[in-house]
Parts: sequence; structure tokens; C-alpha cells
Amino acid sequence: MKKTIHKKGFVFKTYEAKNESPFDKLLDIFKELITHTSGDFEEAISWLRELDKEYKLTDDKYTIDDFLDDLLKRGYIKEDVDPQGGRGMHITAKTERAIRQQALNQIFGKLKRNGSGNHKSKSPGVGDEHTGEFRTYQFGDALDKVSITESLKNAQINHGIGNFNLSEEDLVVEETLHKSQMSTVLMIDISHSMILYGEDRITPAKKVAMALAELITTRYPKDTLDILVFGNDAWLIKIKELPYLTVGPYHTNTVAGLQLAMDVLRRKRHTNKQIFMITDGKPSCLRMPDGQYYKNSMGLDDFIVNKCYDSAQQARRLHIPITTFMIAKDPYLTQFVREFTKANQGKAFYTGLKGLGEMIFEDYEANRKKRIKG
Repeated sequence: MKKTIHKKGFVFKTYEAKNESPFDKLLDIFKELITHTSGDFEEAISWLRELDKEYKLTDDKYTIDDFLDDLLKRGYIKEDVDPQGGRGMHITAKTERAIRQQALNQIFGKLKRNGSGNHKSKSPGVGDEHTGEFRTYQFGDALDKVSITESLKNAQINHGIGNFNLSEEDLVVEETLHKSQMSTVLMIDISHSMILYGEDRITPAKKVAMALAELITTRYPKDTLDILVFGNDAWLIKIKELPYLTVGPYHTNTVAGLQLAMDVLRRKRHTNKQIFMITDGKPSCLRMPDGQYYKNSMGLDDFIVNKCYDSAQQARRLHIPITTFMIAKDPYLTQFVREFTKANQGKAFYTGLKGLGEMIFEDYEANRKKRIKG
């Protein structure tokens, strides 16, 4: 509902959404298509033209060609000039940022609107984030933490206005949360199984990574996020590369991903470190000391699986919890993830693709905020 102010009070009317311009409507669709086509501009526009034919997205007043002209004028795309005379377009950093923001809104928007967090703790204490909760003053509490308003109210209640007196028993202190910096490594499985059986698991994983990147860089700039992908090997990627991420003809070298993640976190000075791993749960590859690859796609190979458990225990010794987001539900893979999680004493979520972003968001919030005693 929206309210209109009149002299005599309020008149409530049905909420009417703002009219989006033709450009803005098409831009939202374009950003979605760019994500699905891994940054392929020509393919995304081809899909947009097909959608326009089927759903009449444009009219004679504003066409797809008008939209392309506006993308160019507003800096969302840039023209490539080939020395041979050919011409083409590619998206710019402005579009990459817009895609991350859209992913953030899609995945985390609903959660961000919640009033208070839902991660309770038994030991609130001193820190730098207000909670709105109060407790009795204790010797040693900093004076700037004393709530003057609440303390004066207590004094009036306890002693009366006519005989006003403020004693130590009247003082209350507002609880605060200590915000601890967090270093996070997000591991994304890009093995071939992430697109097998007609199920696209890589696009939701990309969206989660882009949303998490946007969340951390804009809301928690002191935190760090490193992103790596793992197939036969593992390697770090930059945030700007996320829209272009594709699945390769790879096996799943989970151990390589974990070892790289731990190497990255060893170099961080923050005391709080964590690994998020998005995978379909089936390790199938190891790189041997001589550089050769040991691969086995048939079921779970004990040799590979035990190396995964060893890496999980190694992370545990380094005080690095691993949260596994398992996007397949095969019973034997679920059992592997359960044992892997036990070895690390971390967490595991067995999930479809729909709720993946919300769970990663909630776990990130839970791990980065630590309540400490005064």
C-alpha cells in the first residue's frame, strides 16, 4: 500500500509499481541471458530476439536495435574493431557489475529485508554493532556503552521523580556484536557432471558466487573473498571473470581445490577463515607426484576419497571449517559428504538449486559475526 498525506490524516490506496522504461525491462532480461550464455554477447542477443518474437517484448516505438544503441551509448557494451574489417560487441565492466548486483538482489534481496538476524548466541558482549538489547551495568563496562536514556528511565522508576537519584543499580548497557573480519574461499566445481542429465548446475553456482562477491565487497569491505574453480586441477579466478565461467570436459579434483584454498587462507592475517564448496559431491581425480592424473569416474574410488578426508582433517587442524553445498542427492554421494564433513567437523547442506543462495548467505552471516564476552 502507499499512503497519501492529506490535512485530515492518511488515505491508503493500492500500491502501484513504478513504470519501467522499455530499456530497463530489456536490460533485466539481457543481464539474465548474459549469465546463462557465459558472457557471449551475440548468443544473448540472439536469444533476446527470439524471446521478442514469442513474447512481444518490444513494439515499433522501441525495438531491439534501439535497445542495442542504448546499451552502447550508456556504456554497457563496447564495440570491437577487427583489423580485418569485422565488427563485434562485448560487455563492459559496467555490465559485469550490474550482473553481480542483479544476482545479489535475486538471491539475497529477500533475506536482507528481514529486520533482525536469526543466529542466536548465548554470550553477547562488547563490540561495535548495536543489537537493541540491554543488560545491567557491570564493573569494567566502558562508560560510552551505558545507555543514558534507559538508565534515566530506570532511575525514575526506582526512586521516583520527586526524589531523583541515579545509582549504579540503575545503569544499563546496550549489548553489541563484535564484528570479526572473515576470509572466505569459495570453491566452484566446474567438472562435466555439473551440466549432465540436462540439469544446469553451473549457472546457479555462478549466480551465488556473483551475489556473494557483491555482498562482501559492498557490505563488508574489510572481509576478503577468493574464488577458485576446480576440475582436473584448481585455479583462482577474479570476480570479473564470474559471468564468463563455463563447465569444462573435466573430472573432479576436489583435493586440488582444497589444497589451493588452504594455501590462500594460510596467507591471510584474519583469525576467522572458512571455505565454501559448491559441488555435486563426486571426487573423481587426483594429480600424482609425477604429474600424471589418476582418474576414476565409476562410483567412489577409495584412494581418491581417502585423500579428500585427509584434506578435510588438515583444514580442521588449521581451524578452517568447510561448508559443503551438495547439489545432488544420490545416497552414496550423500554418505561421502557426511564422512567428509565429519572429518573436518564442518557443515554440509544437501540441497536442490533453488535455495542454494539463501543457505550460503545465512552461513556467511553466521560465521563472520562472533559474539564475545566483555
